[in-house]
Amino acid sequence: MSKLDEETLRQAERLANDPKAIDELNQRVISEFRANQGKVGGMFEGMPVLLMTMKGAKTGRTLIRPVCYSRDGDAIVIIASYGGLPHNPPWYHNLVANPNVTVEVAAEKFKAKASVTSGKERQRLFDQMAKQMPVFTDYQKKTARQIPVLVLNRVD
Repeated sequence: MSKLDEETLRQAERLANDPKAIDELNQRVISEFRANQGKVGGMFEGMPVLLMTMKGAKTGRTLIRPVCYSRDGDAIVIIASYGGLPHNPPWYHNLVANPNVTVEVAAEKFKAKASVTSGKERQRLFDQMAKQMPVFTDYQKKTARQIPVLVLNRVD
């Protein structure tokens, strides 16, 4: 594991245990993303990051979450790793309950619909993204759950 991957794992574990820290990090990343046409630094530096605006499953509130992504043709692939914790991130539950989202990639903004992948397709997409960002392999090794892989398909 590279030094960068080790640091990313440590930060993810710390953040997952401190909801206030996650909210503060998200707000910094969102501001930086929008100020720099999608480029961010810190633990996400050099990684492709998008912003996803969704509706909360329990609260119905509008939420914005930065997420690393890859592409598979016209589709956008995201992984609900939550740093390898034993449960899925809250945004995963929001997407399952309310799959219609707004996506911001660089300076582009569009509507999309999220769907959870399974079987060979899930594995193919996971492997493809983990090849680009090996930290996802490390996250999968840390947990007994199968980390969900979702596809965002443009609808507008």
